[in-house]
Amino acid sequence: MLKYGLHPSNKVLVGRFPGGSQAGRFPQLHFPDFPCSLLYSQCIFDMPIDAKRSRLAFQRLGRELTKLAKKPAPESVHKFRTNSRRVEALLGEVVPELNRNDKKLLKLLGRLRKKAGRVRDLDVQIAAVRNLKIPQGNGHKSELMENLIQDRTRREAKLAKAFNRETAVEIRKRLRRAASEMHIPKGTEPLALTLAQLARLGRDHAPPTEATLHEYRIIGKRARYIAELARKDDAQAQRVVEQLKKMQDVIGDWHDWLKLAEKAEKLLGGVRDSALVAMLRNVTQAKFRLGVDAVAETRAALKNPELTRADTPSPKPSSSATRSAAAAA
Repeated sequence: MLKYGLHPSNKVLVGRFPGGSQAGRFPQLHFPDFPCSLLYSQCIFDMPIDAKRSRLAFQRLGRELTKLAKKPAPESVHKFRTNSRRVEALLGEVVPELNRNDKKLLKLLGRLRKKAGRVRDLDVQIAAVRNLKIPQGNGHKSELMENLIQDRTRREAKLAKAFNRETAVEIRKRLRRAASEMHIPKGTEPLALTLAQLARLGRDHAPPTEATLHEYRIIGKRARYIAELARKDDAQAQRVVEQLKKMQDVIGDWHDWLKLAEKAEKLLGGVRDSALVAMLRNVTQAKFRLGVDAVAETRAALKNPELTRADTPSPKPSSSATRSAAAAA
């Protein structure tokens, strides 16, 4: 069992085993909204990172590289981005020191993930516009759809150019090397690291803005990927994962509609110029309210010392938000 407490310097959190040996150093943590404030007390975790699950992240990314190299289909693009982020979270937040191979790998993955992200965003936007129930009217829906498809074709070509055979071979090589050389200090706790990520959030109790909601999306996603490294029998970590995934899905949905609305407005004009833009803005506002509800639910759940009981019902979103969001169905 690993016991975490404040280092005498009051600057870092350290983990110590019963025998007294220091297990690792972590940033000072203080987050009153969460179950334990590590600045003033001690938390005990006894579920270290699962080494097998950690290395599995590299293997899955290697498989997705092969699929993406053949054809950047929507599912392949999405899985490449997801598994790439998992590897980036593992190396960037869990491994204490990166070697030259790790740094080069992260640089390569980051560049390709951004290009893949642009393709993935367009896939989501195309699907959203296709399913919109709105009269054709002045043809704005068709115009937007055509623009999105053309942009998707251009982005796919850029992704294919960046993801050439030489780059794919290099990434696979660096993935294998990173997995074999990866050193995670004994006793490193994914739940403690997850809470460290979440400590960056929730300090400001002002009403959420688009910027803060986006921050919850990014940091919540990273925290979730770290928590997923816990052993499968760590029920506490798994409940945290489920709660963060719910928040990530809702906020991610809002962000997708936000980007679509911005693109439509740039192409077609404002809400007074296009009924389609007006509809997209209404849906985006409804999705934003659902995102705010998801953040509130997550913050409330993580105040629970047991971190989201499985039998705790989820709060219902506001009826106005639900009705507006349903307009896109």
